[in-house]
Amino acid sequence: MAAKRQLKLGFMLHGNGTGWGDWRHPDAVPNASTNFPYYKRQAHIAEAAKFDFLFVADSVFITAKSSPHYLNRFEPLTILSALAAVTDHIGLVGTLTSTYSEPFNVARQFASLDHISGGRAGWNVVTSWLEGSAENYSKDQHLAHDTRYRLASEHLDVVQGLWDSWEDDALVHDKESGVFFDESKLHRLDHKGEFFNVRGPLNIARSPQGQPVIFQAGASEDGKNFAAARSDAIFAHIDTLEAAQKYYADVKRRAAGFGRDADTVFVLPSARPVVGSTKEEAERKYQEFIALTSVENALSLLGRPFNDYDFSQHDLDAPFPDVREHGANSNQSQSDYVIRLAHSENLTLRETALRFATPRTDFIGTPEEVADAFQRWFEERGSDGFVINNSLPNELDVLASEVIPILQKRGIYRSEYEGETFREHLGIPKPINRYTAKTLAQAAE
Repeated sequence: MAAKRQLKLGFMLHGNGTGWGDWRHPDAVPNASTNFPYYKRQAHIAEAAKFDFLFVADSVFITAKSSPHYLNRFEPLTILSALAAVTDHIGLVGTLTSTYSEPFNVARQFASLDHISGGRAGWNVVTSWLEGSAENYSKDQHLAHDTRYRLASEHLDVVQGLWDSWEDDALVHDKESGVFFDESKLHRLDHKGEFFNVRGPLNIARSPQGQPVIFQAGASEDGKNFAAARSDAIFAHIDTLEAAQKYYADVKRRAAGFGRDADTVFVLPSARPVVGSTKEEAERKYQEFIALTSVENALSLLGRPFNDYDFSQHDLDAPFPDVREHGANSNQSQSDYVIRLAHSENLTLRETALRFATPRTDFIGTPEEVADAFQRWFEERGSDGFVINNSLPNELDVLASEVIPILQKRGIYRSEYEGETFREHLGIPKPINRYTAKTLAQAAE
């Protein structure tokens, strides 16, 4: 009998907040983005609530106008390795750019995290959209959008090939004979491609879950195809259930078209719940959240998907300006979304910025109402779960104590972890080593 479908939840470790003014809240910790005890406490709350994973986002370029969290924060693999030592079950997902990282280093880093954590690593594969990133890596220019996705596909090929360098039983450690490993089960990759030439093998054994779990945030045409073909979980930034259902159906159809089992490709929209004991308290907290974002901050946030474009040069109360060219080679999906939103509702620049920065979503209300919204999106195929962002400093605590028990009582969310590895929590199999599979196939013939 097939296992009952269960809601999947991740928590975004985003230090002092996703916005520009979050750190000003009376309960906020201004140095949270480089505060290990702060992250350790969040990790323990999320693990006690049986979240599937912690997630650390990243970017490799900042300006003086970047958000406080992006200005000063931990590198993802470093903080996740530290958290691996103080957690036991929760998955550990980190962003690392394929455009500005060598595949051998990426393979080695995530394999190491998977060993350190006992099989809980996940890699969020990104292509990096800010053009200034190139200048931090001795590059003359940022690659074009479609080129970045071709590179990402080859990069992932190389990394996954390196993760199979050692077969699972290659290290025999036979003290009597003096045989440390079986040489027939160590393999060179010898990859030669458009972007990379990598010999291999990788200098660390195959990790506990075979290969770390792959995440991606595909929303452009190139991104959705890449995510549907290659990822185990897909992040999405969607504000309405109707839009989520369309996206969900689209990427599931694409996954099936690539010959994959669409039920093992998880679609996980982001959500920033605001939970109050009454509807009135929830609304008060939402207004408190909104008050942290000034128009100036909202304009800075709006500029991100347009390659950090400076919207302050435009009239705030005029129609949204024609800036499509600035998003075309940046975060194409988000910039296109903003343009569609502004034009479909005839919004001014001010209205667009504030709507983008502080959207009113389904996840504002009492614990029962927020649980209802989670269940509705899940059961009506708008999502397989969510990646939770804190709206206010202590909302993770409220979610864990007030909303999670309701979801557990309704039978759509786990009460205990399913196994030891991240793949076991998600219900996706450990991939067989490609060389072992070849040997078995030859033996069968």
